[in-house]
Amino acid sequence: MLTREGCPKTMLSIKDALEALEGRWKLLILFSLHSGPKRFKQISKEVGGITDKMLSKELKALEANKLVKRETHDTFPPAVEYSITAHGMSLEKVLDELHYWGLAHRKEVIGK
Repeated sequence: MLTREGCPKTMLSIKDALEALEGRWKLLILFSLHSGPKRFKQISKEVGGITDKMLSKELKALEANKLVKRETHDTFPPAVEYSITAHGMSLEKVLDELHYWGLAHRKEVIGK
């Protein structure tokens, strides 16, 4: 896994990753977009409990980190669609591992 030799660089890379994915919602939004492009309200429905204001903020942050792409279609009214980028798709293994860890954690803590 991680060695002590590269500690400062390792710490920096982990810090960068945590800053890009920090918070309660970003990974859930990415998981929602994993199945294909979606409009704002579709994401909002899939990521239960998130406010529109928070979703907007998180999508902007994900876009700034090149994990999500925002595309505006020239229709009336204008349609905006969000999709996960190739860079965002590179988190697939992380999401899988987090899923499995979450299952094991739930079993350890709750016993189910």
